[in-house]
Amino acid sequence: IASLSMDVVERRISSGYAKPPWIFKGSALYQIHLVKSATARAFIPKELRLVEAFGYTLGGFFLASYDDSPAGVFDELVVIAGTVWNPPTSCAWAARVLVNSDEACHHGRKEVGLPSQIARFSKKITAIPKRKSERAFGFLDTFGLGTTLSQPDDLVEVKVSEVDGSADICSIKVRSDEPSKMEKKLGKWMGPAIKMSLPSFSGNTKFFPNLLKYSCHLHTRVRPVRPAVVSHPLDNETEKNSEENHTSQELLENERRLSVAVMQSKPIIALQFKDLTMQVEAPLLV
Repeated sequence: IASLSMDVVERRISSGYAKPPWIFKGSALYQIHLVKSATARAFIPKELRLVEAFGYTLGGFFLASYDDSPAGVFDELVVIAGTVWNPPTSCAWAARVLVNSDEACHHGRKEVGLPSQIARFSKKITAIPKRKSERAFGFLDTFGLGTTLSQPDDLVEVKVSEVDGSADICSIKVRSDEPSKMEKKLGKWMGPAIKMSLPSFSGNTKFFPNLLKYSCHLHTRVRPVRPAVVSHPLDNETEKNSEENHTSQELLENERRLSVAVMQSKPIIALQFKDLTMQVEAPLLV
């Protein structure tokens, strides 16, 4: 595995969307977690070398709400199992992609090699008392991300459930906040504008067995926020029955459990993206 080399074949994959690159606009929450290597390996092809240290890799999730895209308005939850080597750098690997758009699901499966599934996204907002400002992680100042965490005024709960079978997958509780008058006046509430690239591998699915590589280029305003709290309705039961999973339905539930385990792992940082413009390049066969 250490000597694995991957040559990218210059053959682009066609798409039902308009001509690439594909542009998505909206907002998102991006959380980076320490994920147990054993959990990540359940999703990642054996021929790929995991980037890990002391039994952990970097994963997390990307929860986005798009108000403009090739598929129109839709929500997306990308569960990132871990990070794999792609010398001289690395790429993310998506364990699961959940969307509430048939078109986006079809595109993800057939053209980008993603494990896309149709899901329902329901949102509930609960008002909570304001709290005094707290300092953020000191090292964030190095990147110009400010010195205080956003202070919550509302608790937004996003419930994600599968359309087929109506199984509840997870509940994500995110603290939203309202800017102070001074922050509005100074324009600091939105955070600094940054550009970043997220290279990823995909494929190895029943819809697209080949391995692909693609890149997402983001231009957004970013600021640190409190990590979201993720829960699963069957946390205890699935843990007890994990060793007895034999049927296809039980295997599917085990996959759900592992996906939630990724999202419930130790968060390192949570970033809120506002005024997000994401440009996705056409994937390349590896």
